[in-house]
Amino acid sequence: MDDSSTIAAGSRQAAGQTLLQVLLALSFSHLLNDTIQSLIPALYPLLKESYHLTFTQIGLITFAFQVTASLLQPLVGILNDRRPRPYSLAAGMGVTLIGLVLLSQAASFHMLLVASALVGVGSSIFHPEASRIARLASGGRHGFAQSLFQVGGNLGSSLGPLLAALVVVPRGQAHVLWFSAVALLGIVVLFRVGGWYQRNLAERKKQPAAVRPGRQQTLSTPRVVLALAVLMALIFSKYIYLTSLTSYYTFYLISRFGLSVQQAQIHLFIFLFAVAAGTIIGGPLGDRYGRKYVIWISILGVAPFTLLLPYASAGWAAILTVVIGVILASAFSAILVYAQELVPGRVGLIAGLFFGFAFGVAGVGSALLGKLADHTSISYVFHVCSFLPLIGLLTAFLPDLETG
Repeated sequence: MDDSSTIAAGSRQAAGQTLLQVLLALSFSHLLNDTIQSLIPALYPLLKESYHLTFTQIGLITFAFQVTASLLQPLVGILNDRRPRPYSLAAGMGVTLIGLVLLSQAASFHMLLVASALVGVGSSIFHPEASRIARLASGGRHGFAQSLFQVGGNLGSSLGPLLAALVVVPRGQAHVLWFSAVALLGIVVLFRVGGWYQRNLAERKKQPAAVRPGRQQTLSTPRVVLALAVLMALIFSKYIYLTSLTSYYTFYLISRFGLSVQQAQIHLFIFLFAVAAGTIIGGPLGDRYGRKYVIWISILGVAPFTLLLPYASAGWAAILTVVIGVILASAFSAILVYAQELVPGRVGLIAGLFFGFAFGVAGVGSALLGKLADHTSISYVFHVCSFLPLIGLLTAFLPDLETG
């Protein structure tokens, strides 16, 4: 190999290392962001007892968080498609920090709602732009990049209940303030990512438009609209079911099997850790075999296990939720990248739309499921939700796209 080839190979390797470092930084910041966010549902048993809340009020707390995130995320995506803002990620984490501090000091139900809403605003700023940067740093491996980004968030979501059980539940609500150090670390990491993004944008502006990466859409507008509607229905199925577990699984375990709050939170941690493990699988499999196949398996394939869960013992419930978490979690990365391929050039809009819809569905679903639980029982809620994965049959209407 001559000197020029050696230099070129070395440059590609250095570029690949830089991109992996960016993806790992995004995944780590997603872990920090979602660790903070998952504290909210993890604290529900403590807050319910301290403030004498009904299940409807518990659902409204989730609604406040999820709806602020869902309504703002598409707008953030559109604005950043038009004009990228490299340091908006650090700013979003700053808003989350404010919500976290307020949550630790809240003395009423209404202040809990405000704190949750601020955490939702921070999330709405973070997710669309972080997803865009992950795609930019993917090196063409879009599914892998989204999975790596997503797994950080899911790991954070699994850590929140565990840390709440170990730190906050034994000591009280005020000790939520300890997690401000997590938010501050996130601001530092995201500020550095913003610096890389700003430099990358400057380099891309120097490239001729003809050599910039992109994919031309070949499907008709009606087929694209139908495919997006099907994907939204699948997101509805996935996130209503997930919110039934993240918001009410602890209450289900306590009510049906007599577990303590800490034991129930450990079960929730196991489920959420399984979700994190499943997330990293979906993207690479979609890159290799096609995203439509992953979507089929991850939504419809989980149905037998969700249908069994309401009839399982405590031990079998733990096993089933691990299987459910692994299979169901592989869906989102595949769905998101599939949607971005449907609508090329609108990465921020699609990311904001799908993250926002997922958060909104989860928020509305949590409130409605809480209302249903108040009027029936927690067990009945899990019986109803067990049928949701059957919506995965709609995957048959998705067109086949080129993968890669």
